[in-house]
Amino acid sequence: MTEILIIDDEREVGNFLFHLLSSKGHNVTLAYSGRDFNRLLKDKRYEFAMIDVKLPDADGLTLLKQLKSQLPSCKAIVMTGYSTVKTAIEAIKNGANDYIEKPFDNIDELEALIDQLLENNHTAAQHEMHQKAQNLNFIVGKSAKMNHLLTLAYKIAKKNVNVLIEGETGTGKEVLAQYIHQTSQRATSPFIGINCGALSDSLLESELFGHEKGAFTGAIRDHKGIFERASKGTLFLDEIGEASLSIQVKLLRVLETGEYMRLGDELTRRTNTRILAASHMNLLEAVKEKRFREDLLYRLDVVKLTIPPLRERIEDIPLFLDHLCNKYQTTLSFSDEAISLMKQYDWPGNIRELVNIVKRAITLAEGETKVITPDYFPERLLLSTNDLVKKPKPNVEEKEFGNHIQSFEANLTRWKHQILSLWQNQHDVKLDDVLLMVKELETEIGKAFVQKTLQDTLGNRKEAAKRLNISQRKLRYLLNEKGQAPSK
Repeated sequence: MTEILIIDDEREVGNFLFHLLSSKGHNVTLAYSGRDFNRLLKDKRYEFAMIDVKLPDADGLTLLKQLKSQLPSCKAIVMTGYSTVKTAIEAIKNGANDYIEKPFDNIDELEALIDQLLENNHTAAQHEMHQKAQNLNFIVGKSAKMNHLLTLAYKIAKKNVNVLIEGETGTGKEVLAQYIHQTSQRATSPFIGINCGALSDSLLESELFGHEKGAFTGAIRDHKGIFERASKGTLFLDEIGEASLSIQVKLLRVLETGEYMRLGDELTRRTNTRILAASHMNLLEAVKEKRFREDLLYRLDVVKLTIPPLRERIEDIPLFLDHLCNKYQTTLSFSDEAISLMKQYDWPGNIRELVNIVKRAITLAEGETKVITPDYFPERLLLSTNDLVKKPKPNVEEKEFGNHIQSFEANLTRWKHQILSLWQNQHDVKLDDVLLMVKELETEIGKAFVQKTLQDTLGNRKEAAKRLNISQRKLRYLLNEKGQAPSK
């Protein structure tokens, strides 16, 4: 017997759920307010709860947070009206297993959802969630941010709501859009993507809405637009922020009414397309700058999913490397030195840049070696903006010791390749310039050893100088603190 708590101020709804769940043998308790909730939560340990978002004396999201705080294993469904779907999505972000819209139009669907949660099909859902991602080569990895993103995407995929995907260029926004489509109930219908920044206004309008023969010069036949071809399916509008204001107006009309017209036609057509939009820019900022319509953003941003950049999920780089080696059917592997260097790089081009670098390295190394070393990396990675020669590390007080030490191995690799590059490729190099570079590297290496010793001595400079067999004055010099009084 499952202990269930129903919280809804509409007594008809509460009574319906009470009889539905009681008839299945569950022990059901009804609550009509936040006050009831607080009292009842002290009495029992509930295993399942259904919470209305709007109560006369409480906010359903607040009650959900309180429930998950006191009973983390308690499963929960939030109940919401059509006008508060965005709030329901926030509930999922805060730990709700799902949400349902009131009034309950499909009782069978409601029953199936409750039964699925009560039968503890969590493991099956987790398997399906990750299997779908694997089938699409969507690498989730160990990153907590990515795993949370996948869970949220999986939960909202089955809901007929528009989704806005934000993230830097190259993070995999289209792959996430395909995942949402494949996990949705529209999976058997078309998924069509279009880059709004890659076409002129006239071409984009024609591609979106279609045109009639003779609508413009070159329109030699009727053309179905994406809204027509993807009806009942999913339309992915990539780089929506690049669409002109005139296109935005027409998109808004489709989102509001589901209606559109082909170019050169007066017939109003209807579409049931789900919209997934993506942008590398901050659309809220674009609204402030009058480059994007606020009403269109409101329509698109029912759910917002933000993909973290690669530099925030560095721990997943080895997984990407394994995946790409399998994809390109190579027996090559990457050396520890190469992986360490890749973990230090900033990856401005994100996963797209990683794929290109790996593909290049495999192509160059094939037939020459079994292990890919940094010798097969492009110069921009070896001499990135993180290079200590080009951009010296901050003083020890400005950054934690540990960050310096973690990057030291990769920096040594970059220094080596920089000097080798001068040795092998530049015939007019000046020896004085090379020696000056070596002198700068010598200083940076000395600083690194000082920082490591300071970490070991918990910041005790006197002890650090003693261990290194140098004076405190020399220690300050290596830390670029010339002229400062010695620390006691």
